[in-house]
Amino acid sequence: MEPNLAELDRITSTAIDLGMKFGPRLLVAIIVIAAGYYTARWAAAGVGRALDKRELEPPVRNLLLGVTRVLVLIVFAIMALQNLGVELLPLIAGLGVAGAGIALAMQGVLSNMVAGLTIILTRPFRVGEFISIVKEEGVVAEISLSSTTLSHPDRSRVVIPNRRIVGEILHNYGLIRQVQVEVRVAYDTDLNQALATIRELLQANPRVLKDPAPPSHVVQLADSSVTIGVYPWVNVSDYGPAGGEINKAIVETFRARGIVIPPPRRDVRLLGGSAPGELRAA
Repeated sequence: MEPNLAELDRITSTAIDLGMKFGPRLLVAIIVIAAGYYTARWAAAGVGRALDKRELEPPVRNLLLGVTRVLVLIVFAIMALQNLGVELLPLIAGLGVAGAGIALAMQGVLSNMVAGLTIILTRPFRVGEFISIVKEEGVVAEISLSSTTLSHPDRSRVVIPNRRIVGEILHNYGLIRQVQVEVRVAYDTDLNQALATIRELLQANPRVLKDPAPPSHVVQLADSSVTIGVYPWVNVSDYGPAGGEINKAIVETFRARGIVIPPPRRDVRLLGGSAPGELRAA
């Protein structure tokens, strides 16, 4: 019983000595960390007010604010460790080795972040624009440091890693797209009347943009018909419905005005020596 009491007294005495020695340092370190937290928030708020005067993409702004907070916290953490008497050189060396291993393991993530910064700074496209890249297309819904998100008219979403975007051929349609409609008319059609009718229909369609002016002209002289191309511009959101509305209006108006849209035709004749029921296209 007495040895146990002696051991307890020894442990208590050691704890009191350690508390007297490191207690004030630990308290000061906690105060330093707390001060660093509030200083980091204050510094980030100041940087945010300065960045509000510049046109920066949200990911870049958030990155700069995060870097500001981290740097301030690192400075105060070093001060707290120094106050506790921690040797910083071995700690920094260990963190360097660990950082190299983490960077090797996360090289895919880091490459995405570097590519994301490249996209954000060079601005090959912006949120709301319609793009086509790496066999995917859609409206840019979000640009982050790691990926770019596209939205489709069918309400699906495609998330593309940024490293797959940088270095690829990018087709940026911007905020408008050009509808491509072609209609065939008979050779005896009054082409001026047909073209005037198409321009009238385009003028009446609220989805068709008036600037740039929608072009329509003869594009091909086929075997049994004349092909007229109709290529109006519309907003990205109207691209799908506009094509259907224009096709429907052309068919209905041409019928009402007696403008013939000839059906596809193929001339077939029987050649001498052909077996019964056997046809050969001439």
